[in-house]
Amino acid sequence: MGKSISILDNYYIQWIKELSRRYHRSQIKAAVKVNEEMLRFYWELGRDITEMKAESRWGSGFMKNLSKDLKDLNPDATCFSQTNLLYMKNFYQLYQPCTEITPQFEEQITQQVVEQNQSLITQQVVEQIQKDMFSVPWGHHIRIIDKCKDQPQKALFFVHQTVVNGWSRNMLLNFLDTDLYERQGKALTNFTRTLSEETSDLAQELTKDPYNFAFTGITGRYNERLLKDSLLNNITQFLVELGTGFAYVGKEYRIQVGSTENLIDLLFYNLNLSCYVVIEVKIGKFEFADVGQLGGYIVACNHTLRKEGRDNPTIGLLICKEKDRIQAQYALESSSQPIGISEYELEKFYPEKIEGTIPTIKEIEAKLNEREFNTKN
Repeated sequence: MGKSISILDNYYIQWIKELSRRYHRSQIKAAVKVNEEMLRFYWELGRDITEMKAESRWGSGFMKNLSKDLKDLNPDATCFSQTNLLYMKNFYQLYQPCTEITPQFEEQITQQVVEQNQSLITQQVVEQIQKDMFSVPWGHHIRIIDKCKDQPQKALFFVHQTVVNGWSRNMLLNFLDTDLYERQGKALTNFTRTLSEETSDLAQELTKDPYNFAFTGITGRYNERLLKDSLLNNITQFLVELGTGFAYVGKEYRIQVGSTENLIDLLFYNLNLSCYVVIEVKIGKFEFADVGQLGGYIVACNHTLRKEGRDNPTIGLLICKEKDRIQAQYALESSSQPIGISEYELEKFYPEKIEGTIPTIKEIEAKLNEREFNTKN
């Protein structure tokens, strides 16, 4: 055999590196394509089961028989378990209402579109939904199906967020368990009045109410410094909770206004909005003065940090422990600066009326004794 040699030519070395990059890109594309084709097959199988009313037609043991027959014909396949077949049916039934242009679907969509572009935009929405659906791994879909039964809009929200943010399965599970769908875009804001139409919609969607700060681990008494320190000690989780595109700039960020030095609680930059975001965290109840203070910081950032032609106007976000919605709304109306007001939670609480919903040890023992007595007699 000939002896291998090492080629040190720079052109050759760069070519090898480029070939390696191309190979990895092709692997990713192939994996995505395989996933898409598999999901389409699952979708069609779920559709067949639904449209043929197979379980009514062939009896309650249909899924078990179908699983066995498909395994016999495809011994190398691992996807035909009875459980997975049921997920395929649920996959189709959950998303089907949002993948066809029905009168009900058009009514939902047309509330958000211009009348003359209605049919075009509706078709674009359907195509985007289908593209997102078949881009998400099957394991992700199973988790979404489990958590979003009979809620197609909520399911599609998590599908789209997974595509946009590249969420792992664990990350998806984390957000499914934190009521992200219910919290997303829910902050009280004056963005529609203080920002351009395009920017205000995106800014609103980046807000939450309430913010979930359970990752700080705070359970006892605390002050604002402890809370802010805990947020930054868990900066990765804090950034994830804030949402897409946030980059940390500084804590107690010094900004000079005339002869006075001011300290901004937390300063971020959002890459999607191309703007600075001033965040003030308050451990007490919202007060009118909070908006005045935050508004001053926003103006100061616009004068000293914002670069004309590169950065959009600075946005402020006030996150407090508690707020009166009417008072907060009045405060927002009084400000000419773009501000959002949200609350935060440090832990998930049980419902107030939990008593009586969970059986006590005595109740469990009594039930067991009752069953034992009935069995003997």
